Amino acid sequence: MLCILIKYINKLNVLSNMKIIYKNLKDGEIKFRVTKLDDLWYLSHIIEPGDLIKGRTERKLELGEKKKKIKKTVFLSMQVDKTDYSQNILRVGGIIKEGPDEVEIGSHHSFSIEEGTIATIIKEKWDRIILDKLDQATKEREDVLICTVDRENATIAVLKAQGYDVLTTLKGQVEKKGFKEEVKDFYAQVIVLLQEYVARLKINRIIVGSPSIWKDAFMKRIPEELKSKIVYATCSTGERKGVGEVLKRDEVKNLLKEDRVALELRLVEDLLAEIKKAGKASYGVKDVNEKVQIGAVSILIVTDNFLKKQKEEGKYNEMDELLQLAEDTKSQIYIIKSEHEGGRKLDGLGGIAAFLRYAIS
Repeated sequence: MLCILIKYINKLNVLSNMKIIYKNLKDGEIKFRVTKLDDLWYLSHIIEPGDLIKGRTERKLELGEKKKKIKKTVFLSMQVDKTDYSQNILRVGGIIKEGPDEVEIGSHHSFSIEEGTIATIIKEKWDRIILDKLDQATKEREDVLICTVDRENATIAVLKAQGYDVLTTLKGQVEKKGFKEEVKDFYAQVIVLLQEYVARLKINRIIVGSPSIWKDAFMKRIPEELKSKIVYATCSTGERKGVGEVLKRDEVKNLLKEDRVALELRLVEDLLAEIKKAGKASYGVKDVNEKVQIGAVSILIVTDNFLKKQKEEGKYNEMDELLQLAEDTKSQIYIIKSEHEGGRKLDGLGGIAAFLRYAIS
């Protein structure tokens, strides 16, 4: 099993983030190159129905008198009508607007975007939420490894654009009799995997979380070359839920204060604390709108899901005006991803909330 996991590690992508080759927002045009699987998640939120996408793509064509079908790489311009995202590929469907003579204009096509793809997106207007996504996609991000471990469970995850990805889970076979030796063997397996991930992903920061009772036993086995990269945090379990617990710990928040996911989680947790003590906080469209109008908002947070729904319901222009007013009155604005726990909690409050400059009764 360990050998199989190590082979999987060796296939992981370690390239830098999405690259912008050309940008002209006046004409609504951005040309990009996909360099990392994370880029596909961002692009699934950036590319929308009605956009034009241009680039090289494979197309089945009927050629010759016998109308033999072959796959050929062609350069097309396509108007988007739908997107379908998975972790390894983004498929964009639409209507062909321009192409070579052998391609029927007006026919349907599915454009596959994957690692290495170079393409151009053209929009009538690049909204605030889309530009925020583009900014996040092109910023350099340092991968952070998270390892939670107890007596018989371990989870290794990496912080990603949409929260975190669990890379692997391990379960040791520990019996009551003679369990110390078996725990040592289990910990050795976990450490081998950690070393492989660190080498392959070029990791400089590792967060190790475990119940206090197992901390010393595990940490004693960590080799010196890893110790300088590790920050320790307490959690209740080595199972997957331990990763979420670790990300809420103060020592981890301090370590990750510049990381976008950690920042978003911290903002929502701080907001919930303010709401609980009836402090300087506001949530829900109506209440937040009132506070923005009187210049009382210091930080405004909204989820990408909320803004997407506003657009679908034809209310986005009103919301964009609210965000602009907040910006004009010196409010900081953060767009929170709904994919992680913090975003889901904010969606439960209506998708929009604010920290206030002063308490308002």
